[in-house]
Amino acid sequence: MTGPGRKGIRFSRLYSFSCFKSSFRDEHGQIGQKGYSRVVYCNDPDNPEQLVLRYRSNYVSTTKYNAFNFIPKSLFEQFRRVANIYFLVVACVSFSPLAPYTASSILAPLIVVIGATMGKEAVEDWRRRKQDIEANNRKVQVYDRNHNFQDTRWKKLRVGDLVKVYKDEYFPADLLLLSSSYEDGICYVETTNLDGETNLKVKHALDVTSSLQEENSFQHFKAIIKCEDPNEDLYTFVGTLYYDGQQYPLSLQQLLLRDSKLRNTEYVYGVVVFTGHETKVMQNATDPPSKRSKIERKMDKIIYLLFSMLILVSFVGSFFFGITTKNDIVDGKLKRWYLRPDRTTVFYDPKRSALAAFFHFLTGLMLYGYLIPISLYVSIEIVKVLQSIFINQDQDMYYEEMDKPAHARTSNLNEELGQVDTILSDKTGTLTCNSMDFVKCSIAGVAYGRGMTEVERALAKRKGDASDFGITSSDIQMSGDDSVASGNQLKKFFRVLALCHTAIPEVNQETGEITYEAESPDEAAFVIAARELGFEFFERTQTSISLHELDHMSGRKIDRGRARFCIYIIDTLKQVYVAAYRELSEEEFKSWEEEFLEAQTSVSADRDALVDAAADKIERDLILLGATAVEDKLQKGVPECIDKLANAGIKVWVITGDKMETAINIGYACSLLREDMQQIVITLDSSEINDLEKKGDKEAVAKASSASITNQIKEGKHQLSSSEASSVSFGLIIDGKSLSFALSENLENSFLDLAISCASVICCRSTPKQKALVTRLVKKGTGRTTLAIGDGANDVGMLQEADIGVGISGVEGMQAAMSSDFAIAQFRFLERLLLVHGHWCYRRIALMICYFFYKNIAFGFTLFWFETHASFSGQPAYNDWYMSFYNVFFTSLPVIALGVFDQDVSARLCLKYPMLYLEGVHDILFSWPRILGWMLNGILSSMIIFFFTTSSVIHQAFRQDGQVLDFEVLGVMMYTCVVWTVNCQMAISINYFTWIQHFFIWGSIAFWYAFLVMYGAISPIISTTAYQVLVEACAPSPFYWLATLLIVVSTLLPYFMYRAFQTEFNPMIHDIIQRRRLESSEEEEASVELFFQHKEKIASVKEKLREQETLLSK
Repeated sequence: MTGPGRKGIRFSRLYSFSCFKSSFRDEHGQIGQKGYSRVVYCNDPDNPEQLVLRYRSNYVSTTKYNAFNFIPKSLFEQFRRVANIYFLVVACVSFSPLAPYTASSILAPLIVVIGATMGKEAVEDWRRRKQDIEANNRKVQVYDRNHNFQDTRWKKLRVGDLVKVYKDEYFPADLLLLSSSYEDGICYVETTNLDGETNLKVKHALDVTSSLQEENSFQHFKAIIKCEDPNEDLYTFVGTLYYDGQQYPLSLQQLLLRDSKLRNTEYVYGVVVFTGHETKVMQNATDPPSKRSKIERKMDKIIYLLFSMLILVSFVGSFFFGITTKNDIVDGKLKRWYLRPDRTTVFYDPKRSALAAFFHFLTGLMLYGYLIPISLYVSIEIVKVLQSIFINQDQDMYYEEMDKPAHARTSNLNEELGQVDTILSDKTGTLTCNSMDFVKCSIAGVAYGRGMTEVERALAKRKGDASDFGITSSDIQMSGDDSVASGNQLKKFFRVLALCHTAIPEVNQETGEITYEAESPDEAAFVIAARELGFEFFERTQTSISLHELDHMSGRKIDRGRARFCIYIIDTLKQVYVAAYRELSEEEFKSWEEEFLEAQTSVSADRDALVDAAADKIERDLILLGATAVEDKLQKGVPECIDKLANAGIKVWVITGDKMETAINIGYACSLLREDMQQIVITLDSSEINDLEKKGDKEAVAKASSASITNQIKEGKHQLSSSEASSVSFGLIIDGKSLSFALSENLENSFLDLAISCASVICCRSTPKQKALVTRLVKKGTGRTTLAIGDGANDVGMLQEADIGVGISGVEGMQAAMSSDFAIAQFRFLERLLLVHGHWCYRRIALMICYFFYKNIAFGFTLFWFETHASFSGQPAYNDWYMSFYNVFFTSLPVIALGVFDQDVSARLCLKYPMLYLEGVHDILFSWPRILGWMLNGILSSMIIFFFTTSSVIHQAFRQDGQVLDFEVLGVMMYTCVVWTVNCQMAISINYFTWIQHFFIWGSIAFWYAFLVMYGAISPIISTTAYQVLVEACAPSPFYWLATLLIVVSTLLPYFMYRAFQTEFNPMIHDIIQRRRLESSEEEEASVELFFQHKEKIASVKEKLREQETLLSK
């Protein structure tokens, strides 16, 4: 409700027995000491004593770089990668005589790769900077020397400034609330950006400043604030206000935090206490934990393996080079006289062969450096960014009701989405809507309501009764005759719902529609329910709340203003709301009100006790009306999603704060628990423990509790072991008190062993810290990929602890989404995020990396085989620029296309056959056997290319004039075969062709010929061995084209035969699905027959996976 009527409301009287007045506590005695030394001169920021303190400005920067440190800091980030350091060293050494090629041919690709990555960093940081610029240049009204409020940019605010903030504006800094548009200084604050909660918080100014309502009242306002130093604690504030010679204690009730929003209040006045990076929200703005995917960590090990291979090959080459060089002069005779070993440099001196071998070793480290893919990192980053764009633009993960698409907040973990083994989920707002529905109530012992809750549906299903619950009494009839007891009680019950709340009505002046701003979804549900049943709350004033009551006899609305001489109470007992009332005479109420206000305004140490005593006098002799509760219903598609994830081999754990009974029922409702499951319940709710707790012996309670949990875990393991022969699955349920003992150092491993053996796990009554601890235990204990999903600020620790954090951008705000790696609007979208995008990204990245190593090994080992035929001289087989452009132009784009577009099966089939996801869970596509297999394929390809090429051309005429093959032509022939082979290998490996992939694959091959023509046309001083080599030597020779065709086919044949054999006799899951899809003329027919015709094959695949797990665990 807006308008002048709101200003006169004293909200401190609308909150029954609420105590907003701060009192002095022990912490206030520390003012002026260490940690409590901040001094603020209110409305006097230019005070010389404050200027000496040099407080920080309100300018905020969240960028990683600035104009001065971008180049050095970004270069440091790039050269933290071992491969980049190697290429930098090689580039530096390439200026020496040891280099087998020119320095420019090494520097050019290194500069391109490093520059591209730095450019990406610069773009991302510029986006953050633009957000900072927008925030720093927002405007707020500041009280100036001319005693007027003027618009000022946020970044120019100073400590001590007096500001005025209007409704729906964000607070520009941490402010001390002085007064508001309400006479008693109440204001509503939304803290979604701070803690993720959308319910409104109530703030209250000190009585001594709440009267400062007009602008001219601040002309002579001067005060001093002494308070705590800047810290990250959002929930405490300690300070003292010195004003008019008096001291007034300050608490969190008077502090308005930066980035929270003013709601339901026309304006507030405040004094800036903390600015910029000293505000509490910025003190909490720590960098999220650095997460790396398992594939990326394994890739580092592969790089080390390739480095070892590089050193080994270089050592072998230098060893034989040393022997050959030493034998060049034997007993004064020159063996290789044409090299003139008697007149050579130290690099080929037979008398110092060991030193020459050492220098050759250094040359080999540079020559075979192409075993290390220089463009691997930048290519993966490009691919991951493009994959993230596809995730963000997926229409099937767009939630139209809230206009929220999926959002990949980081691109580092895309492939990790395809390897999730365990999901740890919050319940409220994640599995449920966090939107309360008023379904049923009990009034005077009679239950009313036709609806069936999600929990009731689960209970009915368990009992075998699928029918809807009917009402247990007749429909609610609102009788107009007050003499009828049931009718009178019904009215009073719904009046309680319409009256006992802190909601504020907002009336649309055009339509007359009333909406409510409530502190919690529960309150809103009650007010709306009362309105729907004829008790419409439409106005509140200083002393009354007004309702429109529906006269059920005439059908007309009757206005009723209810004076506060009748006390109505709603109390909460474990989420069950109890309604009661007590009628008071006017004299009785006024007498009590005087006593309560006197207690509330007391400044004595026992003020809280006086308020409690006054409240206790009136909160007695109440008449019970009834009870009700609201239900947080399940989100759409949750049971189906959990079923699909379970079929994909993913374990789902729910960690909730609900009591055990509710959690179990929700577990059945969302298909987490099933009828065929046996339950293992671990709880400390026993008579023995309860008796010990009553005695107050904490040590005995702890000892007995630990022993009880140990026994229950052992019993659970025994149940599992005794049921190994059967196919019975188990569900584990544990409460928060038990969990605190189960997570202890001596029990956590036993608990984890029990939990991971169960199909489902539910942790009840869990704290935010326990959520994070459970997540850490599963992540470190299993070594598998964990995914945590939640929607509230209490889930942030869990999201950051897990390998992947998924935030639900829902009703509880954006805190979880902002702290997550991926954000979605509904839990059901997790199915598509994992089973489709996760599977695709994992498969693409795994194949992309394996292919990268394959093509570099195939290329690098041709250099080694050539050196063995050149007396290990260190002479490269190819022109310098051939080698430099290999990873940058001739083979890089097809790999990127593979990483972005390839699909083994369609999205529909990914969802239809969730067992396909097992390939990622068990890391089949990036296992060491598969990686080593690709490496061996690269070595085999290099051998076929080199030996087939040399054997076919060296001993016969190549040109029409009878001339034999020379060094330049041999290099072009081998290089042509390499380019054709690795690109055709890509074409064989791809499952899903698009025109982009065709363009990149065949375009890369075509570009190699175009490059030969263009580079060969340049002066031989620059092009050296490439001068006119294609136009004059290779192209006119039919043998060149025929040899290329035969050698490429021969090189690809082993892999082709291996894949044919594997697909026929030992198919993977995706092979089975692909084969049936291709064999059947109708895809639907194939999908029906799939499991029947290949059931044994799929079972054998799963059995092999289990065997691999057993071997790995040993």
